[in-house]
Amino acid sequence: MANTHTHTRTHTADIHLVAGATGTVGRQVVRELLERGHRVRALTRDPAGAAFPDAVDVVRGDLTAPATVAPALNGVTGLHLITFSGGYEPLETGPDLVDLADEAGVRRVTVLNGGGPTPLEDAVRGSGLDWTVLMPVEFMANTLEWAESISTESTARAPFADRLSALVHEGDIGAVAAVALTEDGHAGQEYVITGPDVLTVRDKVAAIAAARGREVTLVEQTEEEAAEAMRAWGQDEGSIAWLLDVYKNTPPVGRTVVDTVPRVTGRPARTFTDWAREHADSFRSPTQGDRPV
Repeated sequence: MANTHTHTRTHTADIHLVAGATGTVGRQVVRELLERGHRVRALTRDPAGAAFPDAVDVVRGDLTAPATVAPALNGVTGLHLITFSGGYEPLETGPDLVDLADEAGVRRVTVLNGGGPTPLEDAVRGSGLDWTVLMPVEFMANTLEWAESISTESTARAPFADRLSALVHEGDIGAVAAVALTEDGHAGQEYVITGPDVLTVRDKVAAIAAARGREVTLVEQTEEEAAEAMRAWGQDEGSIAWLLDVYKNTPPVGRTVVDTVPRVTGRPARTFTDWAREHADSFRSPTQGDRPV
């Protein structure tokens, strides 16, 4: 595995294109690249609604239509890709995107793994580009699904309250991606990315309660209650079945801490307590403000 202390940074004139830039992870990749002094181009289907800092070159493009991405690749040396479209359908355009990246002179590619093999990831792995696959476990940001019920009712609803998760701060996923895009030594690596702790659902609720300064009641749902809630959020039946299985039978990779974040970035992985403090206002009622109760 690579040692970040011996890496060589690319020149800051290099441009890095981030696809899925307005997503939970994409925004963090953009942020980390900017903080490291690199030029960033953000690819989005809706530039007007992207809301990035002025330093970011925001361009229109759609991974499902590679011809729209080609102009955005001009001058790009690092490319961050996602494997699903906006409708959560696996992207089938991987070979075309890889060809365009190769023709444009892209050197490094990071791919955000979507939970299993996909055509785009397969195409990147089979290319001659220096690729790195990012394999994060559960996102801390997923906890925002409780924001409404906690802020309005001081209640969180979830199945399998004692399930274990080594959930990861989305900022740390972005940080690993930024290093892999801008430093040598990460080609051909598959990086499982976790947080520093293994937590239960009860642990997460307690951390949110502490961060917002008010108690939160955890209501443990049955599987059917959880499925019904997911349907109300617009999840399809296949995704619901997959999520419930992962929650009920979390594989070892999802509940085992690995040292990827400190090893690759040189700094500790952020804790869920950190995340909860950063997002405390999302879980407070409009009348609570920031005063502990």
